[in-house]
Amino acid sequence: MTNYEQARRMVIEKVAPVGVERVLLLEAAGRVLAEEYVAPKDMPRWDNSAMDGFAVRSADCAPGTVLKVTDYIPAGVSSEDAVTPGCAARIMTGAPIPPGADAVVPIEETENTAETVKLLQQVKKHDHIRFQGEDVRSGEAIMARGTVIGAPQVSLLASFSTVLVPVYRKVRVAILSTGDELVEVGTEPKESQIVNSNTLALATAIKLCGAEPVILGIARDDRDSHRALLAEGLKADVLITSAGVSAGDRDLVREVLAELGVVEQFWKPGIKPGGPTAFGMKGNVPVFSLPGNPVSTMITFEEFARPAILRMMGHEKVFRRTVRGVLKEGARKKAGKVNFLRVHVAIEAGRYIASTSGDQNTGILKTMLRCNALAILPAEATEFAAGAEVDLHLLDPTLEMEV
Repeated sequence: MTNYEQARRMVIEKVAPVGVERVLLLEAAGRVLAEEYVAPKDMPRWDNSAMDGFAVRSADCAPGTVLKVTDYIPAGVSSEDAVTPGCAARIMTGAPIPPGADAVVPIEETENTAETVKLLQQVKKHDHIRFQGEDVRSGEAIMARGTVIGAPQVSLLASFSTVLVPVYRKVRVAILSTGDELVEVGTEPKESQIVNSNTLALATAIKLCGAEPVILGIARDDRDSHRALLAEGLKADVLITSAGVSAGDRDLVREVLAELGVVEQFWKPGIKPGGPTAFGMKGNVPVFSLPGNPVSTMITFEEFARPAILRMMGHEKVFRRTVRGVLKEGARKKAGKVNFLRVHVAIEAGRYIASTSGDQNTGILKTMLRCNALAILPAEATEFAAGAEVDLHLLDPTLEMEV
């Protein structure tokens, strides 16, 4: 039996970024840069004023000096008229520094009229000037491949008038739920039926990764239904199935996938919940066969499918942040499998404190509402006293910003 750590490593080793596309700048937000970005020009592109004030020759500027104002340079305008001895040019923030000037005096450090300016403080050479290239030099590599594009990156790219950005393509993830007992959302289930919540839960998780969910519907418990829908799902970049992956008479997913050419990499990776999870590959298409229990589905998606999807879209950090935390309540388990304990983590006195989010029976779906982390209980350990330290996979990104 493949163990948990081997299974996670195997998944990441089997997948790779799916391809590159060029998208409009705003559409690149949240995507991963596929090529190193080299600055095409200096930034700033010219020496310019950092303040509203007066462009001066610092040699003229002892406190109390009165200079003649000979020019006015608003933002967006340049002047070829040189600042000569005894003179100054009124200048606005961002305007190019005129010839002859080597400093800017902020307007609040002067007494001025339309024709003159009196300097109230000492002026130093280069005061309040932003020099060409002091931010970025032409030819400088300023964003590495693999950078996640956020507001600062968009700002810089926009400053260079970049229209199209090379990013890794969004992954298309096909989702298939299986079982005769399932009915779609909006249908009132009969006593023997279950609403297909897994498809929409998985689609939501996929969207939150930045990928594109492709909903295939429900495969009924016969080979023809499975074969048709699984074959369609294998046309996507990733295929995720829910239920039908155990060893019962109606658990057809693994058999039909094998018939369709999917090479199974592991099955039952030594975990609880989520024991029946399987992972296979058909060419470059990874296939995740997850259990049908909603809690197990969400946990195994987090631990196996989500990292693969992120990796395929160029992300370098694909696993949830792992920290050491303390169990507030004790826990017990059987030896042999890694257990995922649904917990709510709070930070107290500089430590991560993990409280159970409720009854750990996988049929208790509401535990996922309060759960913001998974406590990872090692395979061979059986007893965990209150106060024991364990690894925590933080599901809530806000916790990642707290230390």
